[in-house]
Amino acid sequence: MIVWLRIVLAAAVILAVSIVLIPLQLLALRFDWRLRRRLPRLWHRIICYCLGIRVRVTGRLEDRRPLMLCSNHSSWMDIMVMSAVADVAFIAKIEVADWPIFGMLAKLQKSVFVVREERRKTGHQANEIAGRMADGEIIVLFPEGTTSDGNRLLEVKSSLFGAAAMAVPASPTGTVVVQPVAIAYTRVHGIPMGRYHRPLAAWPGDIELLPHLIDIVRCGALDAEVSFGEAVEYRADTNRKEVSATIASRIRNLLNSRLRGREIS
Repeated sequence: MIVWLRIVLAAAVILAVSIVLIPLQLLALRFDWRLRRRLPRLWHRIICYCLGIRVRVTGRLEDRRPLMLCSNHSSWMDIMVMSAVADVAFIAKIEVADWPIFGMLAKLQKSVFVVREERRKTGHQANEIAGRMADGEIIVLFPEGTTSDGNRLLEVKSSLFGAAAMAVPASPTGTVVVQPVAIAYTRVHGIPMGRYHRPLAAWPGDIELLPHLIDIVRCGALDAEVSFGEAVEYRADTNRKEVSATIASRIRNLLNSRLRGREIS
């Protein structure tokens, strides 16, 4: 009974906040106000609180711009957690635009939808990413290209770092800063999850959203740790595969450190 009361209360608060903030965000998008970058952070912080997701940050977000964050990806919650930490926008595959709920939220946050299979659209997408990064926006990339079970980093696709390369010419300094980030779900009610229970937070894509969302609310207290690592400078002469390997190694070390509760060199 208490669990269902919590679910109803969370739903009511989320609905009320959305009714207030979504129209304001639509106006900010319509007139391209700077406010459109800040409102999603407020909304996601409230949503994380309602869902019982407690976010802890280690390391520091880079001050330099243009900035691209590269993170591991295990759940739909990654979007909320990252958005609660910083004013960010995401690079997402075009299919996300048609997803229920997530598609709408992605559009409200002005995500960049990419069509990887159609080269003729690559130039327009690259120009949009480059222009927005040059304007100071922080863009988030999930270089695995899919979600994992939360216990490991999947293979990082070096081709996805082309977005950073394409943004270099638009950078005033001729450099794009690429910073690794690890998102780890570590505890439920303060108790360490361990490998067996960590998939509770993961959403690999073959699980229906509503039951998974209800399970998260039932938990009532889920700890998410966001770790910012040492950044890499991407220039015109930078080798994309080398950057990809370096970023992957740093994300993996950050993730393993958080999951094991100790630093890994």
